[in-house]
Amino acid sequence: MVRIILGAVGGFFSWLIMWVGVEMALSAMWPASYGAHQLAFQEAISNGGQFTADSTLLLAHIAIGAIVSVAAGLVAALIARGNKRALLALALLLLAMGVMKAVMSWPYVPIWYHLIFTGMLFPLTIVGGKLRPAA
Repeated sequence: MVRIILGAVGGFFSWLIMWVGVEMALSAMWPASYGAHQLAFQEAISNGGQFTADSTLLLAHIAIGAIVSVAAGLVAALIARGNKRALLALALLLLAMGVMKAVMSWPYVPIWYHLIFTGMLFPLTIVGGKLRPAA
């Protein structure tokens, strides 16, 4: 039971750390485009107002989210030694977080983005867990 909890929590925090790390790196490398877009998005979420999402950056978010979800699933599976319940718990946790993010950002981002990003979290986390080498 402890490994299940540690796997789910470890996978969740690894997802967050990887996501934030990539976001910070891309914002630092391209402050005028990626960084400015992210700041404008955060400002719109925090204070309301206008925001126009850049489709290219939304596609980049989908790609980053896919990679990070697979990696987090693998981390959870490694910690939990392949226990499928840890993977399921992590996938549900990420799905809940994705739904919450979609609700918060609904008026600012196109529906196709919400559907793809949120819809990929669960299955790609499971795929990541299946990448764990057999012991």
